[in-house]
Amino acid sequence: MDSGRRQGGIQQLLAAEQDAQHIVGAARNAKMARLKKAKEEADKEIAEYRAHMEAKFQRKVAESSGDSGANVKRLEEETEAKIQQLKLQAANISHDVVHMLLRHVTSVKN
Repeated sequence: MDSGRRQGGIQQLLAAEQDAQHIVGAARNAKMARLKKAKEEADKEIAEYRAHMEAKFQRKVAESSGDSGANVKRLEEETEAKIQQLKLQAANISHDVVHMLLRHVTSVKN
């Protein structure tokens, strides 16, 4: 009876080992499926984000290139205003500069 019990116990152990292998295999397969699904979802989110950022970039490029005429005009106006300001400053001090130069040229030092 002892050997029968042993045989039964061994059979139970073998059956339990096979069940454990099936459970581990199923868990491994489920884990791989979840990882694959997560990777696909992440790839999809990345593609959507990339498309969103690309569209945003293209809008900025279109805005800046479409505005280039206005930018050039604005820069020309700013430049002209700065030139007029510098001319006015030069006109204000030119009289003093001429007097200073005449004083230095006409003074004699030994």
